[in-house]
Amino acid sequence: MLFESLTEVSCVENSPRDLIILGSGPAGLTAAIYAARASLSPLVIAGLHSGGRLTLAAVIENFPGFPEGTDGPSLMKNTREQAERLGAIVISGDATSVDLKRWPFSVSTDEETFFCKALIIATGADPRFLGLPKEKKLIGHGVSTCATCDGFFFRGKKVFVIGGGDTAMDESLFLTRFAENVTVVHRRDSLRASKVLQEQAFANPRIALIWNSVVEEFIGDDVLEGVKLRDVWTGEISEHPCDGVFLAIGHIPSTKIFHGQIQLDTEGYIITTSVTRTSVEGVFAAGDAVDKTYRQAVTAAATGCMAALDAEKWLAAHAEMKKEK
Repeated sequence: MLFESLTEVSCVENSPRDLIILGSGPAGLTAAIYAARASLSPLVIAGLHSGGRLTLAAVIENFPGFPEGTDGPSLMKNTREQAERLGAIVISGDATSVDLKRWPFSVSTDEETFFCKALIIATGADPRFLGLPKEKKLIGHGVSTCATCDGFFFRGKKVFVIGGGDTAMDESLFLTRFAENVTVVHRRDSLRASKVLQEQAFANPRIALIWNSVVEEFIGDDVLEGVKLRDVWTGEISEHPCDGVFLAIGHIPSTKIFHGQIQLDTEGYIITTSVTRTSVEGVFAAGDAVDKTYRQAVTAAATGCMAALDAEKWLAAHAEMKKEK
């Protein structure tokens, strides 16, 4: 049976909505647009940071439809207005708990509990930060967490990449297309990246490595001017002028409240089949809470579209089964 894994319960508190969407980044709001056009009247719980991480992007030049580029806050504001115009309801606040073991599903915020027949999770993932003063202040002003997004702006510049895994090597190799030189800073004396990526990095004349070192301080108040590095063996501090620093030390998927309720991998990313279907029938996932490879606004939006279409089909099938009983 298609729905045999769900325990159906009566929902007396309030009538369940057809669809709730958690998250208001490109994935969540695109899902809202498609769901609203399908007359599902989706409720979007925007999260603590409405618009998602894209609102931190000062300039976006790789999103289709903007030949002169745009900025993250404007893009997400327009996307939200589009979703609301079509009938989506967007509320502020964060989901604090969910119950996916009974149907209709329940989603609680600090203010209220909502019930829904289908759920789309688009809660995203946050980049890991070093936790240093000025770090987040300088995001978009010399500090970045995405070479694909921002590498173009460092043409002919000197940049540093922090990390030693596959992401750090991928970003370093990508940045050599633009930057005059790329310096990789790693806290150990050997890389964790795959052998093929290491070989490519070592063979690239534009890439240099500084071993056994960590960032001690970002130099600059309004714009990044350089970094102070600390040798983890000797404790020696050295200053290095640079134009950009790319943090490539991983991401943390925002999926804590789903632990024990849907299937996650060892890193906390949601495991899906057929792109958006989770291990719980009627629950779908999109965007960076699923995607650990691409992490682009356009790919997040694409999976948001897919999740809405999958949810629409699931709801239609469920309604049909109800009629047959």
